[in-house]
Amino acid sequence: MKILSIQSAVAYGHVGNSAAVFPLQRIGVEVLPVYTVNFSNHTGYGAWRGPLISPDDVREVIAGIEDRGVLGQIDVVLSGYQGGEGIADVILETVAKVKAANPTAIYACDPVMGNAKSGCFVAPAIPVLLRERVVPAADLITPNQFELGYLTGTEPDTLESTLASVDLARAGGPSTVLVTSVERPDREDDTIEMLAVDEHGAWIAQTPRLPMKANGSGDVTAALFTAHYRRTGDAADALARTISSVYDLLTRTHESGERELQLVESQEFYAHPRMQFEVRRVR
Repeated sequence: MKILSIQSAVAYGHVGNSAAVFPLQRIGVEVLPVYTVNFSNHTGYGAWRGPLISPDDVREVIAGIEDRGVLGQIDVVLSGYQGGEGIADVILETVAKVKAANPTAIYACDPVMGNAKSGCFVAPAIPVLLRERVVPAADLITPNQFELGYLTGTEPDTLESTLASVDLARAGGPSTVLVTSVERPDREDDTIEMLAVDEHGAWIAQTPRLPMKANGSGDVTAALFTAHYRRTGDAADALARTISSVYDLLTRTHESGERELQLVESQEFYAHPRMQFEVRRVR
């Protein structure tokens, strides 16, 4: 499998491509990373250095890949955080070119906008752009519950309302949706869930909620689920593998006391997920 991943990159720590590439490689995926920023560290520190890469420069890198004649070998175009409005055009152009060269290729979009606690943390134009142009072109999306609500103009909280919001999102374009953080009032205390939905059904899995914030964990989640799903077409299996790997990555990170994901130290959890969580069919 080959994945063309258009995301940010940092020298220190693990977000964007700096979070997604290694886990993908560790499960046997060939990754072509294209950077949209090249920062010293993620912006959560409040200070960083390095360039935001212009859309034209990103386009040039992709044109160089096209020159090598490999777009027909790409199975997935994956995108995450979009720093500026112009990157969306580059991504959509790239998706069109890849699908023309390989009609079986898919576009997986992690529509990064924000979360329920902090609200939107991207430029004001980005959520509208994602909702109106980018997400409708995607085959698979991996929003959190807050982002799902924005994309669909709803406020999902219960399992039923979250499923209804997923159905609205699927009606707009993407056939497969992974909701990466489902928080419903009737769940067990100190737990969090993931929900995967495609044309074959809907499945949910629950893990303990860890008392931490981990920048980059969503990028790992989107990458692993996309790869597992593209490989098997089985949403329940992809969910089971992804939630197992990510939970063990977060547990190791929490136990380390470090702020950054213990990405390399957790590599066996990607290659050999423990499959310790039940995946339950809900539809």
